[in-house]
Amino acid sequence: MKVAPSPKLRSALTALALVVAPGVAVLGSAGEASAVSKISHATATSMFRQAGITWSSSGGCSDRNVSTCTSFEQLNLATAQGAQTLKGASGCALNITGGTETGHASGTYSHWNGYKLDFGKNTCVTNYVKNTFSYIGVRGDGAPQWRSGADNVYADEGNHWDVTFYNCGGC
Repeated sequence: MKVAPSPKLRSALTALALVVAPGVAVLGSAGEASAVSKISHATATSMFRQAGITWSSSGGCSDRNVSTCTSFEQLNLATAQGAQTLKGASGCALNITGGTETGHASGTYSHWNGYKLDFGKNTCVTNYVKNTFSYIGVRGDGAPQWRSGADNVYADEGNHWDVTFYNCGGC
């Protein structure tokens, strides 16, 4: 049985998280608080470059406020690490086509909030996702979805994979 902490304990945990990790956003539902580390575009591109992950943008830019750019500003550290985990585990070429820029669907676990990346589709990635993860049905918009062992969700949006990283995938 899971018992939610009292509001007083939750406040203390949030305060402790801010002392332990200053400058880290603390997000959570009424029942839990968790620290989410945000990273800069430069940090993300460095991490991706080191892992052999490429990225592209239809607008050839990285401005978070322009929908045709591909930005990693305010990306969750766990999301960047999740992409690195995917690259290492699959051995596939990965090209990120969507990050934290405006123009994606809103919501708590959204691109804008740093939880999602879009990856260009290729046979290697598609086979890896479909043969390694569990099919969980279609999303409200009709996109078929697969859930990894780490609970990250991969949605096939036709010409790309829309991936929600709730964690780093075992980094």
